[in-house]
Amino acid sequence: MSDEKFKRLDPDNMFGHIYGFADQLESAMEIGKTVKLKHDYSSAKNILFAGMGGSAIAGDVASAVISENCNIPSVVNRNYSLPQWVDESTLVICLSYSGNTEETLSCMEEAFSKGAMTLGITTGGELVSKLEEQGRDVVKIPEGFPPRAALGYLFIPILYVLKESGVLDNLDETALSSSINQLRLERDILSVEGEENRAKEVAQTIYSTVPIIYGEAQYTAVAALRWRGQLEENAKMVAFHHVLPEMNHNEIVGYENNPELLSNLGIIWLTDKSDHERNRRRRELTKSIIGEKVLYQFYITGKGNSYFERLIYLIHFGDWVSYWCAIFHETDPTPVESITQLKKLLSE
Repeated sequence: MSDEKFKRLDPDNMFGHIYGFADQLESAMEIGKTVKLKHDYSSAKNILFAGMGGSAIAGDVASAVISENCNIPSVVNRNYSLPQWVDESTLVICLSYSGNTEETLSCMEEAFSKGAMTLGITTGGELVSKLEEQGRDVVKIPEGFPPRAALGYLFIPILYVLKESGVLDNLDETALSSSINQLRLERDILSVEGEENRAKEVAQTIYSTVPIIYGEAQYTAVAALRWRGQLEENAKMVAFHHVLPEMNHNEIVGYENNPELLSNLGIIWLTDKSDHERNRRRRELTKSIIGEKVLYQFYITGKGNSYFERLIYLIHFGDWVSYWCAIFHETDPTPVESITQLKKLLSE
């Protein structure tokens, strides 16, 4: 494909955002290292991330990354209101790249009223002004990205905030640096039209189908969620996701009827070497039971020594798959016109 065609299909340079993800992670680390908190959050008994869409996924990634060395639970809240249990012992981290996401602002106000410890990560907007009025902590990140393309800027500072506050026992910066180095090697394969580019190969297989991405509950669930969102926003195609072992208790049965619909579905299994041994066995058996009822089934496995490296690899690989799907659809990956239309209608 010619450079002119790429420029025509991708005038806002989503290619550059994805290619630059490693650089963004490095820049986000530098932002994280400068975080100085005005308030003490060490007494927090639980963490709630309030956000939507491309901002909320940062909370999902952070929750997955800290799950093995954080002694308090964390959840991601995608709604206008907070759970009843939120109180003064809850650390509410408001995530909104624009700073004007109405659901997140609503949660922030409710967090204030509940006396929760509240801070924000954003580029600006009403979120900054309201938090600063209340004397709360705010981590400001660079502007100029679609929210979903600013994942590194949104989730890396979370890790440093939690470490600075004493909520997170340890932050493995070596794993962060190793992940950055790995992505810099991988991007020169995943971004070109060569035979070694498996992301492009996967995209060519799935772009005219309805892909279902299955993760494993503990290790690859967040990657499956990210894949679904990126395929929907970048490639403008419907995708679904679920996790093992839960899908073995319901969704597996859904492959018994409607064969004419199943003929346009395919399955991508996201795997990690730390997956529970029973889930590995479940995956093999489920793949066999579903068999040829769907168009395709294949595995994508995380690369890297640490869980962080493998998770970030899966996310980055999926971002490239979504980009190549957009190119095969001859669709500009950046605009999200349906979301823009909906926001306009909601404001009337």
